Amino acid sequence: MITKLPRWVWAGTWALAFIAGMVNVVGLLGFEKQAITHLTGNTSLLAAALASADITATLHFAALIGAFVAGCTLSGFIIQDSTLQIGRRYGVALSLVSSLLFVSVPLLMHNSAFGMYTAACACGLQNAMVSTYSGSVVRTTHLSGMFTDLGIFLGHFLRGLPVEIRRLHLCVTVITGFLCGGVVGTITFRSFGYSALFIPATLTASVSMVYGLYCIRKSVPSQLLDSRPKI
Repeated sequence: MITKLPRWVWAGTWALAFIAGMVNVVGLLGFEKQAITHLTGNTSLLAAALASADITATLHFAALIGAFVAGCTLSGFIIQDSTLQIGRRYGVALSLVSSLLFVSVPLLMHNSAFGMYTAACACGLQNAMVSTYSGSVVRTTHLSGMFTDLGIFLGHFLRGLPVEIRRLHLCVTVITGFLCGGVVGTITFRSFGYSALFIPATLTASVSMVYGLYCIRKSVPSQLLDSRPKI
């Protein structure tokens, strides 16, 4: 049960879902017409490629999935724990996400599949940064779990059972963030092409800096308190 969520968690969750929504829609509208953040569909496409003995497609989808998993691996290496806790190296992880997105733009402009792989790696890293909070699963790059929870809440409501409002709020936050990111991504892609990814790359860098400043702000009072003379 989610007992309490600080404001920065709500804002950060919405922002990360927005970023993922933008990245994914650019992949869908780009030259490959493929999702970047959704492994379910890509795994199905991998299965179809294997069944058709299409070696090129098999290697491509295996690489796309592997890149996402590699991003998750980086998250585990950098942050070392999936439970949200202030003070962990989220700023480092977000800076790496931003760098990967920046690198993906020129690659995609040259119709290189490696642009999709770097973007997928960035999304995997972002998604794995915060897997749980207060015992609840948090995902920002895909919505299956969020819509599932939404349906469960509706069923509980119809039966007159108690509904966990904060968890419902979290689902709506992720869904609306991802949806808005998709809308903005579509509009910007039509105008600027793959340069639209500079927006989520810049936003991720900004979230990284805001998180760093937040950590400094929280740590300074503690340091001052520890430095007071003992009576």
